[in-house]
Amino acid sequence: MDYRDYFRGKKITLMGLGLLGRGVGDTKFLAECLSADKAGGAELIVTDLKSAKDLSPSLKKLKARSYNLKAITYVLGKHRLQDFQHRDLIIKAAGVPLDSPYIAEAKKNKIPVMMSTALFVKFAQSLGAKIIGVTGTRGKTTVTSLIYEILKQVGKVWLGGNILGVSTLALLPKVKLGDWVVLELDSWQLQGFGDLKISPDIAVFTNFMADHFNYYHGDMKKYLSDKENIFKYQKPEDHLVRGEKVEELPKSWKLKILGEHNRINAACAVAVARILEIPEKLIKQTVENFTGVAGRLEPIRTWRGIKIYNDTTSTTPDALKVALEALGGEKKDIILIMGGADKNLPLDILIKTLPKYCKEIILLPGTGTKNLKLKMKNLKYREVEDLKEAVELGVTIAKTGDILLLSPGFASFGPPPGGFKNEYDRGAQFVKLVKKLE
Repeated sequence: MDYRDYFRGKKITLMGLGLLGRGVGDTKFLAECLSADKAGGAELIVTDLKSAKDLSPSLKKLKARSYNLKAITYVLGKHRLQDFQHRDLIIKAAGVPLDSPYIAEAKKNKIPVMMSTALFVKFAQSLGAKIIGVTGTRGKTTVTSLIYEILKQVGKVWLGGNILGVSTLALLPKVKLGDWVVLELDSWQLQGFGDLKISPDIAVFTNFMADHFNYYHGDMKKYLSDKENIFKYQKPEDHLVRGEKVEELPKSWKLKILGEHNRINAACAVAVARILEIPEKLIKQTVENFTGVAGRLEPIRTWRGIKIYNDTTSTTPDALKVALEALGGEKKDIILIMGGADKNLPLDILIKTLPKYCKEIILLPGTGTKNLKLKMKNLKYREVEDLKEAVELGVTIAKTGDILLLSPGFASFGPPPGGFKNEYDRGAQFVKLVKKLE
């Protein structure tokens, strides 16, 4: 079935507009599809728990153009049960709680509940596009980006999934037979793959570590089950690349991205490229020229001899440990800015790792920080009120040759001063503060 026929004439509720751009793109795409309904039966409700004020950046983008659709109804600051009744389709955003009463209401009324990235894959595969999906607790963004950079050298390729500002569903009108689509897929998006019983043509599973205890209520089996949808419905001719099984990169390959973990990430991307029979010379050249992804051990600047890095996407203790191992040497020369909102993850690994690499520890406020402090009885640290104070303190106590590193180890949500819109907002604020240093 053509995707236009699938959406045409439907009464759809889109659950989650958000601030990352994906909801905006989904809304535009659906509005355009539904506008083609001449009978006038199509209807789109966009609902989000955030208020119109909080969502103003997204709403502004949606006002930039008009649609033939008679009305897009916005229900903001709340959800209503009635918007999950008498509908033809519910499209839920990633991260909707597992026990959402609104999704339960839709299912009670036998209304299909789907997710936009999974819907994209369903139709893209029917168009003849090939899907490469990348998941894992850590490394999936780097692996996804590197695969994309390699494939750009040899053919038509699209990038989507859990990518800031990109609506994967809105790529459907552009994708053609023979195109490749590389998708970064978190466990939430993969729930939608399970619902449709689909998997990518090539699946990459980088690793599996403790994460999202708050969302899965500590049930790591459920977390793993969602992740497994990346390969669970593959066909015999499909491929699975597992991070712990990939061949090591040749030691002669010189990477610009730091850390042993990034050599494993690169090896995952190389394994995919070899499956696709891309010339080895081109693979090596692309891998060695790859400079990394924003917010992941991203070098921002050297200021008065101090090297400053943005690692805002470090939202777990494991991620912070990897960052310290990648940058740290025998000398304890890292001034670390860390802390934030709790994800209910074990913190013992930090108590062992922090003193090994850190010259100074600067703590941002947050629920996770409070829990960490209870375990830091024998570790010295300094507390600040906000990120601005953290940067000012960091550059004051750092000396030439030291490293100032933002690698929080915790999530970013919550109210100010410790909270941010998301981890990308946290990183953007840090970069802005650092670039203002004189």
